[in-house]
Amino acid sequence: MQNYKNFIDGEWVDSSDGKTFENRNPAKLDDVLGTFPLATVGDVERAIDAANAALPAWANMPAPNRGAILDKVSRILDARMGEIATVLTREEGKTLAEATGEVTRARDIFRYHSGEGWRAGGAVIPSNTNGELLYTRREPLGVVALVTPWNFPIAIPAWKMAPALAYGNTVVFKPASFTPQTALMLIEALIEAGIPKGVVNFVTGSGRTVGDTLVGSPKVHGVSFTGSVSVGMGIYEKAMKNLTRVQLEMGGKNPTIVLKDANIDTAVKMTVAGGFGLTGQACTATSRVIVEESIADEYAKAMVAAARSLKVGNGLEGGVQMGPAVSQDQLQTDLEYIGIGQKEGAKLLVGGSQAGDGGYYVQPTVFDHVESQMRIGQEEIFGPVISIIRAKDFEDALAKANGIGFGLAAAVITNDLQKAFQFANRIDAGVVKINEPTTGLALQAPFGGFKHSSANTFKEQGQAAIEFYTRTKTIYVGHG
Repeated sequence: MQNYKNFIDGEWVDSSDGKTFENRNPAKLDDVLGTFPLATVGDVERAIDAANAALPAWANMPAPNRGAILDKVSRILDARMGEIATVLTREEGKTLAEATGEVTRARDIFRYHSGEGWRAGGAVIPSNTNGELLYTRREPLGVVALVTPWNFPIAIPAWKMAPALAYGNTVVFKPASFTPQTALMLIEALIEAGIPKGVVNFVTGSGRTVGDTLVGSPKVHGVSFTGSVSVGMGIYEKAMKNLTRVQLEMGGKNPTIVLKDANIDTAVKMTVAGGFGLTGQACTATSRVIVEESIADEYAKAMVAAARSLKVGNGLEGGVQMGPAVSQDQLQTDLEYIGIGQKEGAKLLVGGSQAGDGGYYVQPTVFDHVESQMRIGQEEIFGPVISIIRAKDFEDALAKANGIGFGLAAAVITNDLQKAFQFANRIDAGVVKINEPTTGLALQAPFGGFKHSSANTFKEQGQAAIEFYTRTKTIYVGHG
């Protein structure tokens, strides 16, 4: 068993008190990938101090030079694609194909943001005074803390870290404790690419110790977090005491509306991909399918057949289409919500039980006749559980889709162009899909939700990332 270390101020170090935690494969519980440090408050404070010390030199480095390092990271990730994807599958559980797709995305994100060094800048503004130059300048925000989840252990760190570095910020990075090794391999790529000492710091451990120290520090200028609503709101409250800038992505309860003109096979394909792909462990996963009543029976029958046909198992094995839940707690959450749905009176069509042995497997599960206000129709489960909600017509379906506290992703399956655009204009969600699954994002496009899916402030990804990771200075120059 390998004992991994934190990376602080350019050095690999143990926790100052020597405490560690194990990293296990959720598909094969006797497979221990290694141990990782449980960082102390002192460890985190050293990482913050290192990032602050490295900030002036990194911020003043010519932006194209920073971009050249990011470009090298992308090439290293490409060269290590298979190795990283295998580790990702072993510690998170998704299939090898899904893991490979995620590493590919991380590679492409670093490649995209390497070009920001040539593009980022300010603007010249027409002045209302004779003999004056009026312009703006983009400057780094400062030291940013990145707190990331386990479900995309390299893609989400990449889409936070790449723009942070491109725009001249330094980083303290806390990965999720279920998936630290994939995150560590990203740090290895940065080191190999020549990232200067202190610019990126990597600390593992508990959210209460590492996360709270980062969020509460007046030496941290920005916090970017992806995770649950309860934790995100706690972060927001703590960070505001220092007026620290905060970016939050906090999940969803994403609907797909299936209208009566839709092709049933297409609708099933899209909702299976959105709801059972990645074991349903995605913030944009389809968890509610709102179907017009006239086709609901036909759609439900086809969904049952599709769910039964999925092969559940170890994501490293050939032919497996859905891996395990990431942990015992997540498996238990999935099973508890399935029980809640049955008690609430929803009709369990397929699945509903633990699957296989030796890992945290759960069957792909479909409920029918779910009422919008049931808990399984309102609360995020984060597992392969799809609720079919029946609607009288398009207006009823849209009202049910919007009648929830989340607003991250939403989709409609239809051949009616007018209704497709009505949906796009009227749905209360930050990501809108037409005849596509709710999952799947373009790295060059803004990403973020409405309502309790975000802090309703800063978007992630693409050109939108510059708004969070930089501050704008306005400069007036009299000609003299």
